[in-house]
Amino acid sequence: MHMLYLTRQDVEAVGPSMPEIIELLTIAFREKGEGRTQMPPKMDIHTRENSFIHSMPAFVPALGAAGLKWISGYPSNRERDLPYIVGLLVMNDPETGLPIAVMDAAWITAERTGAATALAARHLARTSSNVLAVLGCGVQGRSNLKALRCVLPELRRVRAYDIHAESVSAYISEMSRAYPTLEFQATTSPREAVSGADVIVTAGPILREPRPVIEWAWLKPGVFICPLDYGSYVKPEVFVKADKFLTDDREQILDPRSACYFPGMPALHADLGEVVAGLRPGRERDSETIVCANLGLAIDDVSVGIEVLRRARAAGRGTKLPL
Repeated sequence: MHMLYLTRQDVEAVGPSMPEIIELLTIAFREKGEGRTQMPPKMDIHTRENSFIHSMPAFVPALGAAGLKWISGYPSNRERDLPYIVGLLVMNDPETGLPIAVMDAAWITAERTGAATALAARHLARTSSNVLAVLGCGVQGRSNLKALRCVLPELRRVRAYDIHAESVSAYISEMSRAYPTLEFQATTSPREAVSGADVIVTAGPILREPRPVIEWAWLKPGVFICPLDYGSYVKPEVFVKADKFLTDDREQILDPRSACYFPGMPALHADLGEVVAGLRPGRERDSETIVCANLGLAIDDVSVGIEVLRRARAAGRGTKLPL
């Protein structure tokens, strides 16, 4: 018996494209909405302030994908020239339970998070959206732009904000080369970034004691907001006053451990799986202001991981390790 070990280089070499990842997540979320997935809320430990290490298991029957992601996020790694997000994804054979692969999870985490935002935007953003605000110009700021371009055909302008001005400059320099048809604007405050935006993605560090700044009065009617950093940027009043408040996983956001991130959380309109499965409506009017708090799910990871494994085997990538 053996399993396959895939480095980040291996994963990136065979990884599916962003449109393909969005479609993998469409299958996973439809399965979830119809009650066929298995995915308990994340188990977590915190060895440093505002850091986390998460255990994330899931099973997606339609894709034959079962496994667990062991992932950490340490904002202070920036000072050590280390990545914020680091982890491993373990894939298991659903028939025997045997571990069949261990792979780097950083690339998968980045790409699937952007894809989940795009999937939410497909159902919840106005199709005519042309101004995107990105707050947090790191890995997620990049992957979310990459993904949103796949589902927002009218996207024309990107406003970028980060607490580190040099991160904004680097982001615009890189993204303007990658997407020359888009107009990029560096902003110096969250308010400048979000005012008049059609879609807002906040991708700062997840904080145990959030100090949010984005106010309801700053927002354009009909905006779609995806706070990837939970409540770190967006004030609770925005969640309460929005026409619809959703999440990617009802059970996880209602877990008592989420209370510090979403104080005074309003009633949920739906979770994303219910919308993708057609069980609950997404956007019904252009004037609706909609928030979808994507928490980041293990079904995303294993759905991409099983496809990475399939392609790695076909390409002869990876290192076989004995069990």
